[in-house]
Amino acid sequence: MRVLGIETSCDETAASVVTLDGDSVPVIASNIVLSQIEEHAAFGGVVPEIAARAHVEALDGIVEAALADSGVALADIDAIAATAGPGLVGGLIVGLMTAKAIAAAAGKPLIAINHLEGHALTARLTDGLDFPYLLLLVSGGHTQIVAVRDVGDYQRWATTIDDALGEAFDKTAKMLGLPYPGGPNVEKAAATGDATRFAFPRPMKGSAQPDFSFSGLKTAVRQAATAIQPLSEQDVADICASFQAAVADALGDRVARALARFREEFPDKAKPALVVAGGVAANSTIKATLQKQCAEAGFSFVAPPLKLCTDNAAMIAWAGIERLRAGLSQGNGFDFVPRSRWPLDSISAPMIGSGRRGAKA
Repeated sequence: MRVLGIETSCDETAASVVTLDGDSVPVIASNIVLSQIEEHAAFGGVVPEIAARAHVEALDGIVEAALADSGVALADIDAIAATAGPGLVGGLIVGLMTAKAIAAAAGKPLIAINHLEGHALTARLTDGLDFPYLLLLVSGGHTQIVAVRDVGDYQRWATTIDDALGEAFDKTAKMLGLPYPGGPNVEKAAATGDATRFAFPRPMKGSAQPDFSFSGLKTAVRQAATAIQPLSEQDVADICASFQAAVADALGDRVARALARFREEFPDKAKPALVVAGGVAANSTIKATLQKQCAEAGFSFVAPPLKLCTDNAAMIAWAGIERLRAGLSQGNGFDFVPRSRWPLDSISAPMIGSGRRGAKA
């Protein structure tokens, strides 16, 4: 199988070719990602209109480069897979419509992919992981714990009741005058900080409810920063270190509950695994906390390489291959409409409510 993947859900324009020969190890033949960080840095976050226009300008060239790098001609591609949601609708329209045009012109099937499913299945691309396994997805827009049972079979066990963790990092960075994106810059500042100086709350820690919450922690950071204005460089470092420690502690508590539940629901799983995906998974403090928990609970800790944890098209192409193999690629191609909201688990009730566009979380 040879699948061309296209990803334009936020601020990365990406295309990739992934190949699979029978039951052999899959190969990422190409993976081109163009980041828009510089375009959005001045605004402290992603501007949807700027993102959509940048996708329009770059996508054709990115697709051409991905095909050229892979050495696979378009005529030899078996299907086109494109992110169709969730995400910024302007970017989704650009990517999905481009994929439809290519698929129609080349006479290829089109597979509309849920961006979250791409993250959920990446560990099978990189580590050959068998079902079922537990997924912690921590990114700019999503914070969820999901039981990954099979292709197309996902059960959400926990989600955020307010902010996503990546959003909390970005807003904390903005409050402290740190550059965008917030995650790596908060971590960099925290490296020289005192994590015990500020006693920030550990949201939801010890709660019977399995979900996450970060808005209260973000408020505590703002109050602490306001109380000691003007901030010195050391003040910023100490706040970042204390914030990061609170996040790691709160995440660890939530994940511990999920690991125990996984053991109960899948007692026959000899080698259970926790997969951590999304950009926030790159944070070394969070990663160390989760690795320790997995070791204590007898779980394998799996974190795909950073370039495959952040938004990329290889995970979309691979999700297309997974759906082709499972016979789940029919009926969602050329008639599919981009969805700004598209829960991976459509059965679980949304925590933040719904609107005309569907569930918010």
